[in-house]
Amino acid sequence: MFDLGWTELLLIGIVALIVVGPKDLPVLFRNVGRFVGKAKGMAREFSSAMHDAAEESGMRDVAKGLKAATNPVSSAMDGVKEATRDLTDGLNPAKLDGKKYDPNSATGKLAAERAEKAKKIEAATARAAADRLTREAAEAQAKAAEMEAAAAASSTPDGKT
Repeated sequence: MFDLGWTELLLIGIVALIVVGPKDLPVLFRNVGRFVGKAKGMAREFSSAMHDAAEESGMRDVAKGLKAATNPVSSAMDGVKEATRDLTDGLNPAKLDGKKYDPNSATGKLAAERAEKAKKIEAATARAAADRLTREAAEAQAKAAEMEAAAAASSTPDGKT
């Protein structure tokens, strides 16, 4: 908004210090800060009120219609993008759930096969993770037992080490 550099701010500070005085300067800055905060709040409230009014009046729909009328290629490309998104979602086994393709068609069979393979891979990964955790737990138990045995062997019968 205002293009003030450090030198300008320094000059304003020195003038304020001379005019207002060092005792009242913090009070002045506090009041200026409150005023700026109130002004920002009022501007934010005004902006949100104008945005809400534009939403209620359907201005966004009119703007979208005008944009489509002035640039028909862009609106056509939006349709192509949406169709492509539907197609790629249909090929994704995680999003398939049997809703996009006829299960008896070649594409439907391939999608179902991919979904089944994805589930098998997930199960194998979970099984491998569980096996690894079991192995690590057994190794930790063995190491703890070894350390307890070493601690017991190093202590004397009268309880002194």
